[in-house]
Amino acid sequence: MFPNRLRYFNKRFLNRFILKFAGYSRNSFAVVRHVGRRSGKTYETPIMVESRGKEFIIALTYGPHVDWYRNLLAAEQGSLIWQGKTYTIGKPEPMNSDVARAEFPLPQRTILRLLKVQHFIRVASSVVEPART
Repeated sequence: MFPNRLRYFNKRFLNRFILKFAGYSRNSFAVVRHVGRRSGKTYETPIMVESRGKEFIIALTYGPHVDWYRNLLAAEQGSLIWQGKTYTIGKPEPMNSDVARAEFPLPQRTILRLLKVQHFIRVASSVVEPART
């Protein structure tokens, strides 16, 4: 029951705060833009990512049943704002958790271990444009 309360708090309150700096500063937070499977509405969600060449590795901190991930799977694409640029991202693919976690810098890797994050995905990307401020 506690994880659901924490997820609710983060979704309703903490995410709004993180969205103010995610995607623009040099940190592991990015903003994923996705279209709702049923609503067709565009959403923005802060996520933890690491860049690897033309791919991004994304931590599914709440597991694979979150709306933004299911929306990306359904659409097979979305966009990602990271370090001041907007990227088009393709269909997400599951990734081995040990391999994925090792790609993150030590502070984030430690946080991911403490949170017991077990699910990661990778997405191919291409730069579209500088992100709007």
